[in-house]
Amino acid sequence: MRVMQSFPEGRDTTNPYLVQLMQGLQPHVRVTGLSWRRALTERVDVFHVHWPELLLRAGTPGRRMLRRTLVRMLLVKWRLQRTAIVRTLHNTHSHEALPRADRRLLSRLDDQTSLFIRLNPTTEAPFRTATGLPSGTMPLVHTIMHGDYRPWFRDAQVPPRVTGRLLNFGLIRPYKGIPALVAAFAACPDDSRSDTPGLSLHIVGRPGTDSLRSEITRAATLDPRIVLALGHATDHDLVEEIGQAELVVLPYREMHNSGAALLALSLNRPVLVPSNDVTEELGREVGPGWVITYHGPISPRLLAAAIERSRAIHPASSPDLSDRSWDLIVTQHLAAYQAAIVSRARSRPCP
Repeated sequence: MRVMQSFPEGRDTTNPYLVQLMQGLQPHVRVTGLSWRRALTERVDVFHVHWPELLLRAGTPGRRMLRRTLVRMLLVKWRLQRTAIVRTLHNTHSHEALPRADRRLLSRLDDQTSLFIRLNPTTEAPFRTATGLPSGTMPLVHTIMHGDYRPWFRDAQVPPRVTGRLLNFGLIRPYKGIPALVAAFAACPDDSRSDTPGLSLHIVGRPGTDSLRSEITRAATLDPRIVLALGHATDHDLVEEIGQAELVVLPYREMHNSGAALLALSLNRPVLVPSNDVTEELGREVGPGWVITYHGPISPRLLAAAIERSRAIHPASSPDLSDRSWDLIVTQHLAAYQAAIVSRARSRPCP
């Protein structure tokens, strides 16, 4: 079986989830990262899409037009060669404001997709007409949980917790609610009469826009307890920051699948996240105390209560991530690829 993933190989900034998936697949199939030349000239059985909008991302309008042309060519090539397209639904929708031309092209990609992989059972696949499949049928949907990061950080030296340390990390985007977190933290009291003395908040990650960087920087200057590291965080940086945190705070306005939450849990640090079906189920899965959920806007009182709850966790304990082992996830991906190939082989022949 020949599989091409939709991300390039060899970049230091590639999400460890993707790297672990590729490494796990390598003993079983011929798997490569995205190369536009190889995609256009070589035949593959499966093209596996992650974050499809990234296929069209480019630094200039001209390069973006070129990317659209390449994707259009590939969709024709894959249809003629009966290549199965598999897409992992990392989000319910793109967090970027995409041009209309991009939205139309990505809809074509979805219509040609043979199988969707959802990372939790609540995700709805975005298929409509299922172009190219037998009449009356729809694309397959497999549920494969998001893998943990324990193997990735197996040899890391995790530092001890720092009392009162809160952490937010990851790529900073508007929907992640960082300005609201800064405002709520700045309103937290911090003196000898407080229930939470010695508070600090570290925000680590690269802002998605200059305006967001400026907004966060201005807000943080009002409180010396807020420490900013607004850039790409290395694996060493993440281990240091997560390890020293008593609590990782992820106040996303939309939270569906969070690699950041799983990364924090993989390093045995509790997380504070908004309440929804996904986060409540995650809390039941990993065990009591590790996933603290809340309703409504983030607030100083909520932060103080969450810190107290996080301190009830025994320092030697760890969350249960057994359902997210990579041996299981790789086996499930191989089964999904095979199912997609069979489904595509039964599709209508091209005119």
